[in-house]
Amino acid sequence: MSASVVVREYACLTTAPVAPDDLDCAQVSESAFDWLCELSARFNSNGAKLLQVQGRRSLKWDSYVGVLETPCGTRLEIVPKHHEEGDCLQKGRQLLRKLIQRALDLKAREASVAGLELFEAPLSEWVMAQFLAELDLLVKRGVRFDYQRVEEEQRFLRGQLNVVAQMRQRPGKQHYFQIRHDVFQPNRAENRLLKSALEQVAKSTRDANNWRLAAELRAMLSDLPASRQIDLDFRAWSTDRLMAHYQAIKPWCELILNQQMPLAVSGEWRGMSMLFPMEKLFERYVEGWLRNCLVPGAELITQGKGIAKSLCKQGSEPVFELKPDFLVDNDGRRWVLDAKWKRAGQGAEKKKEALREADFYQLFAYGHKYLDGKGELALIYPRTRQFDQPLPPFDYSPDLRLWALPFDLDADRLLIDDEMQFTDCTKAAMGTAPLDQAVIPG
Repeated sequence: MSASVVVREYACLTTAPVAPDDLDCAQVSESAFDWLCELSARFNSNGAKLLQVQGRRSLKWDSYVGVLETPCGTRLEIVPKHHEEGDCLQKGRQLLRKLIQRALDLKAREASVAGLELFEAPLSEWVMAQFLAELDLLVKRGVRFDYQRVEEEQRFLRGQLNVVAQMRQRPGKQHYFQIRHDVFQPNRAENRLLKSALEQVAKSTRDANNWRLAAELRAMLSDLPASRQIDLDFRAWSTDRLMAHYQAIKPWCELILNQQMPLAVSGEWRGMSMLFPMEKLFERYVEGWLRNCLVPGAELITQGKGIAKSLCKQGSEPVFELKPDFLVDNDGRRWVLDAKWKRAGQGAEKKKEALREADFYQLFAYGHKYLDGKGELALIYPRTRQFDQPLPPFDYSPDLRLWALPFDLDADRLLIDDEMQFTDCTKAAMGTAPLDQAVIPG
């Protein structure tokens, strides 16, 4: 029997009864619990941390968000732990959809964007709705056909005669022709993948509107075969100008078919599962914001691409490569920025929870390797009610200082202190808006 469980990051999953509607603790079935333990072991063997086992009947989720479907039919939805008051579930779903769209550069249909606040379905249903909307538009515009070479035996001559095969014809079959010809049909890699994704949606959706549209599209595409080699068909996906109208649906198709996206994680079970590390989603979102708000002439470099430095060298061999999240260059000046998905606070105890000593050592190394010990660095945290303004700067030396800055995910802006010179390379309307104009989460 299928069941839906909704929790937040770092929630506790247990087989014991718990209070209903608690996003920080939820009950799962014994079969789902055992499968999650096996999945956690596979993650740990690959160097990723998904769950912490706490006793025999309890698991603690880590910072992955998204949807996970178990073989027994339990659909586990994990939303970001960002909003504390009000409708945390609805706001968490809205935030997660926004982060995934920016991180994977997905284009949502305008009708869905307009009704984003009213769409309360889980992430998987939203992804399937976006895929169906794109597929519906594509079918109305026309599915791409292509010529396919066919070699067959017929009683009549059509196309070209395959002379070699005809000469090897067995006695008594000389009245048959071995021919080759081209057939104009929609059986191509892109359409096979769309059919496979459509079948997956029709089987997995629990939303009446999604199921109805999926049934209509299945009837229209009934003659199309499904893909038997998904990886090979994705590699054969054409990007020429005649296939331009297929590009918008490709990322949705990849998500549904559990392909290895830059941030997605999929296991051996081929259910409707999409897990994303929240740290990477936040980092990608901040990157997209920075690209949009930099003034002309400023350059954004991610992960030190092309100019990566190392902490030290052993002979001529670099050791311990240093890759800050963002480098911003403008008019001969440089800033080093690092995004951290942690909850920083104003009080001393709250500050210690997020401002970790290891992060300060990391930024200290960045400052000396990328700024030659002179300049400004910043740690960017999500804005919360307790952390709604930049902290006073931390001085490594008279020439090198570190800022802790809040990023408002609801209002889409980085809050910067007037003393920090980073505003020189950002559009004034984006980075220096008054705090009282921003939306406080929760």
